[in-house]
Amino acid sequence: MTASPESRTQARAHSFNPAAAQYAANRPSYPPALLDAIETLAGRPLSGARVADIGAGTGIATTLLHARGAQVVAVEPGEGMAAQFRRTLPDVPLVRGDGNHLPLATACLDLLTYAQSWHWTDPALSVPEALRVLRPGGALALWWNTSAVDVPWIEAQARRMQRLFGMDHVVQINGDGSPAALAGPTGGLDFTHRTVRWSRRVPLDLHLANISSHSLFLIHDEESAAAFLAEERHHLLAAFPDGTIEETYDVQLLLATTPPQS
Repeated sequence: MTASPESRTQARAHSFNPAAAQYAANRPSYPPALLDAIETLAGRPLSGARVADIGAGTGIATTLLHARGAQVVAVEPGEGMAAQFRRTLPDVPLVRGDGNHLPLATACLDLLTYAQSWHWTDPALSVPEALRVLRPGGALALWWNTSAVDVPWIEAQARRMQRLFGMDHVVQINGDGSPAALAGPTGGLDFTHRTVRWSRRVPLDLHLANISSHSLFLIHDEESAAAFLAEERHHLLAAFPDGTIEETYDVQLLLATTPPQS
């Protein structure tokens, strides 16, 4: 029996919990220019801002917000991800919950952030919740690290993934639904879009561990996923003989502000 789209999405969402340590160790962070753009578009510094990071996962984005001086609380639904978060950021408040039902007081935040996580919400629920918890003039920021498929080796890898998973290669290389979310994140709020390109140089094994931490890999048949990764190693060594991979990302940022107090 073929799984429904809803059950497949749920399986993907829950797949991160047993892989939380792999996620924390291998997923990319975000460049300082992203936080600069958030401050510019929000019209205020992060330092001293009251912020909630929703779908915080292992704390990759929360770490950066906290380092900028934000008074940040993390919200995370997954038990495994929350446990890893607490090991990484024991001094940052963490509550269990999700964007559809925020465990936060009304009008309590200057900024609400979703790093790689908005696409797991239902905008019919998460948009009203965002508007409820933001103060007048507050901001909702959504962003995704998306692989730069205009880079030839990344495009080639994306097409190999397309053959493995049988879906559009741009969606697949990012593995998180970000293209669909970017196309219409809320159907209501007026978002400003910014793209921030950046790159990191990582060992081959870390790159493979990174791509295999995406949900489509985590729920895929283990044998065929392992075979793909073994073959991918050969392709990458041909492109990067020294075994150091330069991953290039376009961070796609969407930010909307709420009306100021009248």
